Amino acid sequence: MHTVVVGTSGTTAQDVIAVARGNARVELSAAAVAALAAAREIVDALAAKPEPVYGVSTGFGALASRHISPELRAQLQRNIVRSHAAGMGPRVEREVVRALMFLRLKTVASGHTGVRPEVAQTMADVLNAGITPVVHEYGSLGCSGDLAPLSHCALALMGEGDAEGPDGTVRPAGELLAAHGITPVELREKEGLALLNGTDGMLGMLVMALADLRTLYTSADITAALSLEALLGTDKVLAPELHAIRPHPGQGASADNMLRVLAGSGLTGHHQDDAPRVQDAYSVRCAPQVNGAGRDTLAYAATVADRELASSVDNPVVLPDGRVESNGNFHGAPVAYVLDFLAIAAADLGSITERRTDRLLDKNRSHGLPPFLADDAGVDSGLMIAQYTQAALVSEMKRLAVPASADSIPSSAMQEDHVSMGWSAARKLRTAVGNLARIVAVELYAATRAVELRAQQGLTPAPATLAVIEALRAAGVEGPGPDRFLSPDLAAADTFVRAGGLVSAVEPVTGPLA
Repeated sequence: MHTVVVGTSGTTAQDVIAVARGNARVELSAAAVAALAAAREIVDALAAKPEPVYGVSTGFGALASRHISPELRAQLQRNIVRSHAAGMGPRVEREVVRALMFLRLKTVASGHTGVRPEVAQTMADVLNAGITPVVHEYGSLGCSGDLAPLSHCALALMGEGDAEGPDGTVRPAGELLAAHGITPVELREKEGLALLNGTDGMLGMLVMALADLRTLYTSADITAALSLEALLGTDKVLAPELHAIRPHPGQGASADNMLRVLAGSGLTGHHQDDAPRVQDAYSVRCAPQVNGAGRDTLAYAATVADRELASSVDNPVVLPDGRVESNGNFHGAPVAYVLDFLAIAAADLGSITERRTDRLLDKNRSHGLPPFLADDAGVDSGLMIAQYTQAALVSEMKRLAVPASADSIPSSAMQEDHVSMGWSAARKLRTAVGNLARIVAVELYAATRAVELRAQQGLTPAPATLAVIEALRAAGVEGPGPDRFLSPDLAAADTFVRAGGLVSAVEPVTGPLA
């Protein structure tokens, strides 16, 4: 099994996904253990002093003015975890919780939190045992970090609350720890606060969304090329020299992808035939510009994610010179903004995708295709309602594109008077990513049917298009014919897209796509 070693200098997106989705084992490096021990010595020294230090010998948030006596400090740390584990609503997905826990461990291992090495080791042990604390949908304002979600994870480390075992059964966390030989942690000064004060939930969801969206953007380039081909459009608009004079990197990459897919097509360039067109509609001609702008948004979001992955997010933090200082690094604004940017870009990609599907189905704009790509129009409805479903998804995408980060709702008796809402931005982006895959799947379904109908008219598709059709049919998605129960075909197309089937089918013909 793949092993991820956690050091003192952050982690990578690949490691997050390996742990969250691939169940990779987690180990602490020797440097991390040493850094943990050194920082803990600083915290212990400060705890022994009579002067109050925030997070070590005081209350938290709006209650930070109270100095806590030594005999109450362990209770204080337990209480902050218990009281902050106040989430409500449906359970959050297993991969999100694993990413959340791993990223918190990443910050703990940096040596800036003051947590003891044995606490960090217990976090790794829980991940390696496949124990997943029950975390709920609602409870985080994204400042100070993802408090409630992280608190539910910390609660499980204490042997309290509920968790899901590796067999998928939810049981009391204490029972699961005992079954795997893991001793619950007894929190000391600073540790409760350090376990729940970070942007780890929103960051984990950002990392996974970026991975999924990269596949979807390449897939959308492919389906856009198939639709251009099915509509007998021109590929001249994809010429590299046209995109070189507007040198946005994403635009050039999308145009190149489409051009590679269309190489050798006998369908392109017919726009001057029976119904002459000076130029194709925007949804066809401007696909590289829209897809490409989204790609550039992904690139910026990935830069932010990489910076956050290299960060140690806690308050207060232990500095190398021995100081323990309060700060605002837990604020989720940098992550929240890009989560919202991605939702906007995804909504626009879904919108232009749906417009091409509608054009394929409209006999007045499809340049010779049957109405709704039906076998016997009037008797058969064809893909009419598939486009309705796609349109409904696009409409929801537009609602999901409303920025969560533009909102702020004060909390903690006005101590936390401006919050990021980054967790909410991440949650709605996850929904948007799933919807985008469905939208692309509907275009794929329509475009492949349309290309096959063109083949019946004596026109030869591109070799890459034929490879897509072959792979899609092998995945159980049927081709043209009389009306049938459509939902299973659309579901199979969705699974095909999510799994990267489009890219895998095309690249043996085109070479690697961007």
